[in-house]
Order: sequence, then structure tokens, then C-alpha cells
Amino acid sequence: MDRPTTAPTASDQPEKPARKPALRPRNAATLIILDRSKKVPKLLMGRRHPGLAFMPGKFVFPGGRIEPGDRHMPVAGALSARATDALAAQVPRASHHLGRALALAAIRETFEETGLMLGTRDYGPPESAPDGSWAAFREAGVMPDLEALHMVARAITPPGRPRRFDTRFFAVDRSAVVAETPGIVTPDAELVELAWVTFAQARALDLPRITGVILTDLEAQVAGGLAPYLPIPFYYERAGKGQRREL
Repeated sequence: MDRPTTAPTASDQPEKPARKPALRPRNAATLIILDRSKKVPKLLMGRRHPGLAFMPGKFVFPGGRIEPGDRHMPVAGALSARATDALAAQVPRASHHLGRALALAAIRETFEETGLMLGTRDYGPPESAPDGSWAAFREAGVMPDLEALHMVARAITPPGRPRRFDTRFFAVDRSAVVAETPGIVTPDAELVELAWVTFAQARALDLPRITGVILTDLEAQVAGGLAPYLPIPFYYERAGKGQRREL
């Protein structure tokens, strides 16, 4: 005689591992310093410490996340209307201060990682400055000048990565460097080496994939004189496929 069978309950089924939610990308900014004083332009890149958990030993542009003080640092000049519009595009509920904070984050991170101060001394030191790295700008009499910055690209780290950033790439001419603090780049620092390289030399370095992509876009923009009508690419991933659109 057949014995009755009982349908398996949910508790009898093997549990599927819970899918981890994708990390929300953090707002970040990068600054590319260009030397266009010669026929063949060069750009500044730094090699990350090989012991770092994120992109060890890779050559990158200086940059990082927004910090609270970046929202309050006085500036000498504003971003262009083109950059402001591009920074706000494809950002739900974007604060009207976001672009300004991103540009200042790029300038501050560049100082922290390279010792280079970008801005102007034409207006004297800022009357106030947040604590930390911005205090060094006040002591040096340097006001950040956002008018000198060009937005050249945006890229979001794909899902599934241990760290994700929504990074805006800015470019600035080397003439905007008005002061330098020595001793920042050392064998124990975040950047252990700085190099002024041509675009061809940069492509031969050990680069993150997205950096190589941005180099191609940047070279075309430099050839066009960084004109405001040139396209600003935005890279991201959707349904596992890389996307490129223009801002």
C-alpha cells in the first residue's frame, strides 16, 4: 500500500543566499591638471600606494569624496553655466550646491594628495575657511577659483564592486597652480609618485579601466580647446551593460 506523501513546506526548502543590495555610489570628484605650454600637452598622474585596498599601485588622477568643509569654503569664481548644468543633469533631487561642493572636493583632494594649491591670490586670503586642509589655503592667501575648472566626464562604478563612486572629472590648466606644499608625496603616502606624462605615455601606465576611457575623451576635448560646446560623456552600467550618454 502506498504511503501518503506530504508536500514539502517552505521550511524544508534550502534557503537561497540573500542578495546583497547594491552599494549606493558616493559623490566624488577628480581633478586633471593639464600642461599645455608645449606643442604636446601633458597631464599629471599619481601612482597609488601598493598597499592600499582600493586600486593599489594604479596610476590615477588625484581626487576623492566630498567632505563637509567643501560645502562652506569661500571661492573667487563660479563654475561655468555649462559645467553647472552638466553636474546637475541625471541627478534626481540634486542640490543646487552639489556642483560647487564637487569642484571644491576636487581642489582639496588634489592639495591633500599632491601638495598643489589651485586658485588665485588676486583677492587676498579668504576671510574664513573650514578646519583641516582648507585652513592651509587661508594661511597661503589662496582662494579656490572654480571658474578655471572644466567638467570633462562623469562615471559611476558598476554594481557589485566593494566600493562605488559617482565621480565627476574636472580639468584645469597648470597655470592655476599658485602654491605648493612640499613633502606630500612620499613612499608612505596615498600617492607615492607623481608624473607629468603625455597622453601616449599615460596609456602605457597601469591604469584603472575607466581612467583609460576618460583619457580618450579628454584628449579629444583638449584638441578642441576645452570648448564649452564639446560633449561631456557620462558612463554607467544598466542591466549588466555599459552605457555612455552625453550630459
